[in-house]
Amino acid sequence: MSAIFITATGTDVGKTFVAASLIGHLRQLGRLVDAIKPVVSGFDPAQAAASDSGVLLHALGLPVTPQEIDRISPWRFSAALSPDLAAQREGRSIDVDAVIAFCRTAIDQRRDILLIEGVGGIMVPLDDQRTVLDVMMALQLPLILVTGSYLGTISHTLTAVDALFRRGMKVMAIIVSETPGSPVPLDDTVAAIARFAEPVIGLPRQRRQPGRAAETIAAFDRIFAPEGESAPAREPRR
Repeated sequence: MSAIFITATGTDVGKTFVAASLIGHLRQLGRLVDAIKPVVSGFDPAQAAASDSGVLLHALGLPVTPQEIDRISPWRFSAALSPDLAAQREGRSIDVDAVIAFCRTAIDQRRDILLIEGVGGIMVPLDDQRTVLDVMMALQLPLILVTGSYLGTISHTLTAVDALFRRGMKVMAIIVSETPGSPVPLDDTVAAIARFAEPVIGLPRQRRQPGRAAETIAAFDRIFAPEGESAPAREPRR
């Protein structure tokens, strides 16, 4: 596979944590990996290293400089709102066609594998008419869907998967990023979602939990199996 789009059921469920984890895994395999996050809300230049773009650059082993941030995240907005509203706050707008073109250029220029991280959830608005889903449909890349382990995530996840399958999108895997402080155990959430769709991978926040590191590595290996060996997630049962 040449490029993967990482999306989510909503905001703050762990997309960047998952993306950084996948980057680290790929680098350990000796792969030449790059990542972009074209649109970012809630960006504070004074806290660039802690931003989503900064986390991705750190995982890539690249310096967190204004030039590198601009390279991977050209559309940055200060308000922590949906991208369309954040752009309006600054008297700006997002050219969705330009976002799609930016992603396509990055795909064409990749050296090996490219991860594209979306913003917010699968249908967060980018302008008055189009959402992140429109970008994903235009690119037609295999997807990784990230969700959390919070109470209510099962319904959110299955709704998102159903929306993606109805549009013919290929979901490679669902990754459940552990929600800090959730009363629901990560493994229980993974098992519940896996009754309806698969493959489902649980990603603990504490990667060094006994017995979990090897399990996580094996699960990631399933995603990046040689072409033809890995199966896309099946359509959710209704």
